[in-house]
Amino acid sequence: MAQKNNPWETDVPPQPYEGGEAVQRQQRNPFKTITQNEIKNNFKFPYRLAFGAVLALWLASGFYQVLPSEQGVVLRFGKYVDTTDAGLHYHLPYPIEEVLKVNVTEERSINLGVSETTESHTRYLNANNASVALNPFTESHMLTGDENIVDINLTVVWKIKDAKDYLFNVRSPDVTVRVAAQSVLREIVGQSDMQPIITGDRGEVEDETQKELQKVLDDFGAGIQIVRVKLQKADPPKQVVDAFNEVQRAKADMERFKNEAEAYRNEVLPKAKGEAVKRLKDAEAYKEAVINKAKGDTERYNAVYRAYLEGKTVTAKRLYLETMENVLSTSDTVVIDPSAKGSNVLPLMQLQKGKVQ
Repeated sequence: MAQKNNPWETDVPPQPYEGGEAVQRQQRNPFKTITQNEIKNNFKFPYRLAFGAVLALWLASGFYQVLPSEQGVVLRFGKYVDTTDAGLHYHLPYPIEEVLKVNVTEERSINLGVSETTESHTRYLNANNASVALNPFTESHMLTGDENIVDINLTVVWKIKDAKDYLFNVRSPDVTVRVAAQSVLREIVGQSDMQPIITGDRGEVEDETQKELQKVLDDFGAGIQIVRVKLQKADPPKQVVDAFNEVQRAKADMERFKNEAEAYRNEVLPKAKGEAVKRLKDAEAYKEAVINKAKGDTERYNAVYRAYLEGKTVTAKRLYLETMENVLSTSDTVVIDPSAKGSNVLPLMQLQKGKVQ
């Protein structure tokens, strides 16, 4: 029997091992250390491929697309970094960065003073994490500047104009818009009389409400744009609506009578003014005619008097003949000279007034 110089050697031949050459060398000599390079070299290719694929997918998850109706808000470890518009973009994969997409073209609306059920109240509060309960009665009834109460239903249509401000500057945007709209509307109604709000031009109230509400939200930095404001109803409270309608009918009758009187006045007054002007013109014409006639008569009399002074007999005879001519031209009596009997003068039969002369 051969002598064994090495106690670790055995008679059993070494068996092949699936662990690789480095592991086999370790088994043959357990005191020999396996180096790090040998471990890396023995890392199997499928695992490396899977790791590379996972890494590639993780990096590729950073690509994102923003639609034309959206804005993308990029957050890095929860802190705002950038706002991106429509198109294909890239951000560092989650959890380093993430993107919140906000629709900035969708129009949202809230109604003030509209009766809602208890379930809808609950859904509204839960959806907006709000602690402000909706009370349609207190929302719709407002005190006017002339100390009357008016029942108003208001619809506010709004959309997002800045996604960053919308997400981070206000906690509950819907509640903010609602409370701000109610506050602004109460201020405007409180400075106005009841009559113009109910029967007047509602467009003025709507425009002023939209302008002031937009100013308040801009001061908040809410990132919200008010698209339009619409008064759905502006009536007196139900308890006094009959009496109010009676008053309105009386006022309508008053306005009708007033308009009829104005129409009659507009018809008669110009006619009277025209008649007065006509009479004034006639009087002026008569005045001028009388004055001119008097002046003419005076001139004629003076001319006759001067002629009389120059030739009294001739002038007197001429005046006599002119006077007799004027008198006989207007007389119905026909005078025939007796000396003209032998002449060819035909007798004249006057049939006027049944007399023959």
